[in-house]
Amino acid sequence: MRRPAFGETGIYWMLVMPALLMLIGFYLFPLVRVLWVSVMEPTPGLGNYALLFTNSSIHRVLLTTLRICLLTTAITLLLGYVVAYVMAQASERTQRWMMLGILLPLWISVLVRAFAWVTLLRRQGIINNSLMGMGVIDDPLPLIWNELGITIGMVHYMLPFAVLPLLTGMRGIDRRCLAAARGLGASRMQSFMRVFLPLSLPGVVGASILVFIFSLGFLVTPAILGGGRTLMIAEYISVQILDVVQWGVGTMLATTLIVFIFALLGLLARVVDMRRLFGAT
Repeated sequence: MRRPAFGETGIYWMLVMPALLMLIGFYLFPLVRVLWVSVMEPTPGLGNYALLFTNSSIHRVLLTTLRICLLTTAITLLLGYVVAYVMAQASERTQRWMMLGILLPLWISVLVRAFAWVTLLRRQGIINNSLMGMGVIDDPLPLIWNELGITIGMVHYMLPFAVLPLLTGMRGIDRRCLAAARGLGASRMQSFMRVFLPLSLPGVVGASILVFIFSLGFLVTPAILGGGRTLMIAEYISVQILDVVQWGVGTMLATTLIVFIFALLGLLARVVDMRRLFGAT
């Protein structure tokens, strides 16, 4: 293999250097600053990180965040798998219309969508008024200002992020494998469970990663639909920095969240091929 000449190497670094400097200045440096503040405020040391093991409020927020994120991921994957499977089996014209319906919510502000769910789920909202008008219930259901309302809003927001990787994986499945299974006497359900489902698992893993990681750092929807009664970690960090002005605690939680996400990605990288999973050659 021919080694690159010095001139080629210089041109390469001239092209890469602006992007590298922007990465350092706008991404790595702020992360280092956050880490620095977390060990220097209010006093130098690891006192802020000790709160992860001693503070009951932080424990409650972390457990609430983990519970909502896992539930959101599970429901989103279930609904997303059904939608992606139907799209994969539909005609091209139907797929285009379904894709429009999936992408359309992404073009609407997350703030608008959150307030739309408030209108639907509140005690005097459309859902409760309709159910009471039909005589199904006597008192309004508690559909908002709790974990249920947050989960509903987050599933609605995360659904496209699950459908797209699932659909990409399903489109790559060779239909001849299903035809071969049917030709060997397998029923439609057996061919799905033993052939289609295992081949679609890489898309399931990719969708799980995207939805779970996005859910961990979600702020607007939990803040609006939770009404301040159910705090997730992103909103708790915002409260610590903007309201309570405890920069050390807020940056400590932000650093912990970042480390947890990278550790999760590193663990998954040992199990699955991340480059292949996200379409890299």
